[in-house]
Amino acid sequence: MNLLGSCMKRGQTGCHRGGLAGPCQVLLLACCILVVLGAKPKTPGHKHLNSIRIDGDISLGGLFPVHARGNDGKACGELKKEKGIHRLEAMLFALDRINNDHELLPNITLGARILDTCSRDTHALEQSLTFVQALIEKDGTEIKCLSGGPPIITKPERVVGVIGASASSVSIMVANILRLFRIPQVSYASTAPELSDNTRYDFFSRVVPPDTYQAQAMVDIVKAMRWNYVSTVASEGNYGESGVDAFIQKSREEGTVNPRLYHDPSQSCCLILACTLNKQRGVCISQSVKIPREPKPGEFDKIIRRLSENPNARVVILFANEDDIRRLLQAAKKDNQTGHFIWVGSDSWGSKISPILNQEEMAEGAVTILPKRQSIRGFDRYFISRTLDNNRRNIWFAEFWENNFQCKLSRHALKKGSGIKKCTNHERIRKDSSYEQEGKVQFVVDAVYAMAHALHNMHKELCPGKVGLCSRMETINGTMLLKFIRKVNFTGIAGTPVIFNVNGDAPGRYEIYQYQMKHNTTEYKIIGHWADQLHLDTKEMWWPGGTLQVPQSICSQPCCPGERKKTVKGVPCCWHCERCDGYQYQADTYSCKMCRFDLRPNENHTACEAIPIVKLEWSSPWAVIPVLIAVLGIMATMFVVGTFIRYNDTPIVKASGRELSYVLLTGIFLCYATTFLMIAAPDIGICSLRRIFLGLGMSISYAALLTKTNRIYRIFEQGKMSVSTPRFISPASQLVITFSLISVQLLGVCIWFGVDPSQAIIDYEDQRTSNPDMARGVLKCDISDLSLICLLGFSMLLMVTCTVYAIKTRGVPETFNEAKPIGFTMYTTCIVWLAFIPIFFGTSQSTEKMYIQTTTLTISVSLSASVSLGMLYMPKVYVVLFHPEQNVPNRKRSLKAVVTAATMSNKFPTKGGLRPNGEAKSELCESLETQALASKQTYISYSNHAI
Repeated sequence: MNLLGSCMKRGQTGCHRGGLAGPCQVLLLACCILVVLGAKPKTPGHKHLNSIRIDGDISLGGLFPVHARGNDGKACGELKKEKGIHRLEAMLFALDRINNDHELLPNITLGARILDTCSRDTHALEQSLTFVQALIEKDGTEIKCLSGGPPIITKPERVVGVIGASASSVSIMVANILRLFRIPQVSYASTAPELSDNTRYDFFSRVVPPDTYQAQAMVDIVKAMRWNYVSTVASEGNYGESGVDAFIQKSREEGTVNPRLYHDPSQSCCLILACTLNKQRGVCISQSVKIPREPKPGEFDKIIRRLSENPNARVVILFANEDDIRRLLQAAKKDNQTGHFIWVGSDSWGSKISPILNQEEMAEGAVTILPKRQSIRGFDRYFISRTLDNNRRNIWFAEFWENNFQCKLSRHALKKGSGIKKCTNHERIRKDSSYEQEGKVQFVVDAVYAMAHALHNMHKELCPGKVGLCSRMETINGTMLLKFIRKVNFTGIAGTPVIFNVNGDAPGRYEIYQYQMKHNTTEYKIIGHWADQLHLDTKEMWWPGGTLQVPQSICSQPCCPGERKKTVKGVPCCWHCERCDGYQYQADTYSCKMCRFDLRPNENHTACEAIPIVKLEWSSPWAVIPVLIAVLGIMATMFVVGTFIRYNDTPIVKASGRELSYVLLTGIFLCYATTFLMIAAPDIGICSLRRIFLGLGMSISYAALLTKTNRIYRIFEQGKMSVSTPRFISPASQLVITFSLISVQLLGVCIWFGVDPSQAIIDYEDQRTSNPDMARGVLKCDISDLSLICLLGFSMLLMVTCTVYAIKTRGVPETFNEAKPIGFTMYTTCIVWLAFIPIFFGTSQSTEKMYIQTTTLTISVSLSASVSLGMLYMPKVYVVLFHPEQNVPNRKRSLKAVVTAATMSNKFPTKGGLRPNGEAKSELCESLETQALASKQTYISYSNHAI
């Protein structure tokens, strides 16, 4: 104790000075223990009861979990038949093969020093100090024997390389010691990603792939099964925690899943888009649970309760040791969770029987992974031939024998009533007990062979042509041996290549298993393999309850097409589905966007499609009625024009003012013809004609009527004051005035063409309803409501002015002039257009706007023309055709006499009625017709004048 205390005191001072108090003190303690152990005197014949020692020219170390972790303060627990004895015997088997191989290390014998780690890293550290004893110079000056003489210190064998360990936590602990003494280490089972760090574990290599590959394979399995919401369980330590961390990291890096469509009758949508994961979110973790190194009673029950908190997360990713897996399944069975959890186990589960023994129903459907391996028949023959007599070198084989055959070797160990028999030494493995080769046997053999090939290649370089060890290999340089280990490339015992990358890792090759129960039989069935990418035969998978349908493990059901995912804050794999409504479409999984103005969403809102284009069709009821009115109006107009042409020289036609009548009838015809332009399919030509003729027909009509009423008004006003004739009342003057008014309309249209050329457009706002299915694009001319008002504004002005003059001339007797019919015409026209305005502009928000406004406009224009045609010309046509006796000339009178007679008729209205029809007004009209030709005459000819 004095030596140990002195060592620790001196070392701690150095550690604190160097600033490495934590790691340095651990190594310091190990070194001090070595000094004490090396200083202990050993009596002759001392046996290493805690290790196996095999003499040889070169010694290899071995670390195996022969026993489980102890409880209640005990370092070691029960014997581990498979992970312990099978693997240990695999190393002995490999040493025998190598020592009997005349090609590999000829005339050189490999020895071994094999230790039990007891599945505990601290115990393994203590045991592994044995490997470095030979490298530490012992100082025994302060140690005295009882006789007073100096102690005899035996120099232990020097271990040049170590095979192991099994658990990653043990390998990490041991690697920290071995690297200080430059002892290479080759593991057969440690897969923690942390061990790939070549800066910290530079003397560590392994013949199994690291968990980064295993984690990638497990992520690929989760992706293939379309699971995105899982829980993780890890045993405390480097293996479990690093494995889960690697799984989470890989799921984030490789989180994109290609969309797939599949049929799911349980959902409201027949076709459901598989959950799409993005690279930032990946697989979501519902619960991440860590199993303590020393779990308290009820700890596993608590873990199962935590895993059950979210029933949607059925899949559990397991990076746990064999003991923890067994106890976890027991807790699940106790909680009656049979068939609920889907376990995805790492290689620590693999295809082992012990974790699921007597609880097979809890493991049904479990998917496990194991580095690709092959059963070694040579090892099977070797192992089943082992007996207590021929395997005395294995100090734990007797314990295995008792455990395997349920017997006791010593009579003193037998207890009455226990039912345990005494071993007879006639028992045989496989014959009297079940046997299945442990999964890592192949890798143990490959690890030993990797060390042997490295030594062989090193011997060839350092001792060329030399049989047996030469002086250069008496003390093997660990750094040089490591280089040869990293360069080995040979075919392993199972036929697979054994190589290492720069970090000392083996390539990733895995087999995928599923534990299945069929027809009262259970088995681990190979359902696929992984080598950089997953190859999975889903048809061979069998799930709890005997179903072939893959169980779900998702937080939220996939959204239907046309629905976006609104993720729950902090849980990206949980979401609410929101419908893309209105004119929105599903742009991607998480967002909706508006369709372009000329598009609308399709039926399921997953894309946009063109909005149908509509226009007023000739067959539409909205077009049939205006067209019918226009056709009848054109026929009537042509009939009147034909009648007037045929009876052009009769008194009635003359009295109506032939020149202005033909102009007025032209305007009426254009009003009717405008209907066809308004209904025709819009294009540049049609739109241009609409601009020209929509207002032109009305301008012509009302310009002619205005000229007429203005002339009558001026004649009577002038006649009251003098007998002289008013200016500009001749037919030529009237035509000039009319065409001057019409030219204003044409000038305005020309300016409009110059400022804004005519074109046909598609208006998508006109019928953009709240329901996208009813949306339509309207093909129309670029004439807005304001432009229409401006287009018809001048015609309206002429109409209002004409109405004013009609009101002013209302006092003139009907028997003497046309003021009354013109007045009635204008009053009726005003009523028509007053009704048009609220109908036209009141329907601007209607979905039927295009039809209502077009029909209203065309009917209003046609009605205006019909009123003028009916009130002004139909009575004359009637007289001309059916009462020709009234269409005769009368005597001639002076203008003064005509005006006087018209004035007096207001006082004696009944007398005018005694005269022949049209006589008085014919006098007036005829008196004015040739005023310009005989302006100096007081009396003019009656038969040569017309209105």
